[in-house]
Amino acid sequence: MREYFATKGYEVDCARETSEAEALLSANRYDLAILDLRLSGTPGAEGLDVIEAVRALSPQTRIILLTAYGSREIEAEARRRGADAFLHKPKPLAEVAKIASGLMGQA
Repeated sequence: MREYFATKGYEVDCARETSEAEALLSANRYDLAILDLRLSGTPGAEGLDVIEAVRALSPQTRIILLTAYGSREIEAEARRRGADAFLHKPKPLAEVAKIASGLMGQA
């Protein structure tokens, strides 16, 4: 995903764990965050927690949550916490990019 968005002209940072994401959010301003529901290396933490961190540290950032483990309940919780879009994997990168552009007002 990093390479795809970079080739489309986006500046991309990646975090694999909640602590990395929070450090990036504290140091930088982002127009968009694309999160996965499941994070590696952070027992008990998931993308829902990062949504809250994004909203606390950067309220203007638009958020897309991707997951292969979605349900109506998880989608409702993600939206309650501040996700702007909820996408089920697999999702073609071109479709993710179209949604991202729309959220950032570039559609």
